[in-house]
Amino acid sequence: MKILLYILLGIGLLVAILHFMAPKTYQVERKIVVSTNIDTVFKSLCSLKDQQVWSPWGSKDPEMIIEYNGTDGEVGSSTHWIGNKEVGEGEQEITKIEPNSYIETELRFLKPFESTSTGFFTIRQVNEGTEVTWGFKGNNTFPTTLMMVFMDIDKAIGPDFEKGMADFKSFIEK
Repeated sequence: MKILLYILLGIGLLVAILHFMAPKTYQVERKIVVSTNIDTVFKSLCSLKDQQVWSPWGSKDPEMIIEYNGTDGEVGSSTHWIGNKEVGEGEQEITKIEPNSYIETELRFLKPFESTSTGFFTIRQVNEGTEVTWGFKGNNTFPTTLMMVFMDIDKAIGPDFEKGMADFKSFIEK
């Protein structure tokens, strides 16, 4: 019985150490410059329907069910999706818009696990056109913190953001 108690205490101590070692926040972002004027880029990025056209997750499940609510492109507009195992189920709602510079959304993932993150776009005029930064950020809470000790979220999600930015460039420059 003592051995079992020591094993359980050891496991508990290991879990606590991993939790405190783990990063408590995350942020993944990618940038691209498009040769389209800032007004057109901004209007398109505000549109949840336009986002679906170039989203890297849309191509992972062509049968995904998508429902739009509110006035597309305005604060409070949202989308709800139900997809396969790769895409899961979730919602995205526009929560903040700063004309021609910043768009923020709340991403609520429902399946395969529940979590909430902040999605964002920053937009700025540059000599070559319009620079777009797309990213998401949030907080790691227990037990997710344990997974983050062994997982590099930038390496896991970054390639999807790179594909999305490349597809956005093709979409917006046509």
